[in-house]
Amino acid sequence: MKSVFLKSTFVTAVSIVGSLALVLTMVPALGGTTGPIAWLMCVICPLFIAFPLAFHTFWQSEKLKVAHDELTRAHAQLATAHRRLSEKASRDEMTGMLNRENFFAALDGSRRKNDRGALLIIDADHFKKINDSFGHLTGDQALLQIASAISRGVRSGDVLGRIGGEEFGAFLVGATDDEARLVAERIRTEVEKLRFQPDNERSVPLTVSIGGTPCPAEANVSELMRAADKRLYEAKARGRNLAIFDDGISEAA
Repeated sequence: MKSVFLKSTFVTAVSIVGSLALVLTMVPALGGTTGPIAWLMCVICPLFIAFPLAFHTFWQSEKLKVAHDELTRAHAQLATAHRRLSEKASRDEMTGMLNRENFFAALDGSRRKNDRGALLIIDADHFKKINDSFGHLTGDQALLQIASAISRGVRSGDVLGRIGGEEFGAFLVGATDDEARLVAERIRTEVEKLRFQPDNERSVPLTVSIGGTPCPAEANVSELMRAADKRLYEAKARGRNLAIFDDGISEAA
């Protein structure tokens, strides 16, 4: 409000000066003379015309500026909320990993930017027994521990997703075959080290089976999944708690 008043006062003062200058110039040029009434009109007219008009104009401009600022803030808040909702929608609610659809999308997008990498499919062993013996809430706790162990096993920048009930995916960005084998073994070991106690009396062993495949540039996501699943089924058939990547096998001692 103060700035509006000051701006309006300045415009009015300029109008008064302009009126006085016009009278002093034009009236003598036309052969007339100026008197007190002329000077008074030069002051009164701007006060009653210029000031109200200027005040109204600046006031409306200020209101528009405030409305624009509020709209800008609202738009920013809406964009932030939209990003958060999009991020939340792309994540598995329980583990915080990418959900199945977004994991495969991220896998496909990352492969387009990298010449190499590896895909791991990680499945919790005998998980149905935990759900049947202790209930699904306890099973969820076990899954959370497994998910944390998987996160500890991968490298920074690798992409993780929950792609099934007790099945996880890991895309190892830019990994060589040897690096992928090391990561797969590290994940298997991290899970095996867990001490899960659902009833605070006995520990229930948690293990995973892992199937892995390199990601050649010419292969599509479906082909990669079939290749990794094939290795996963092989790990299950060989007794579980195994990490199989191509012809390399890593297992518990």
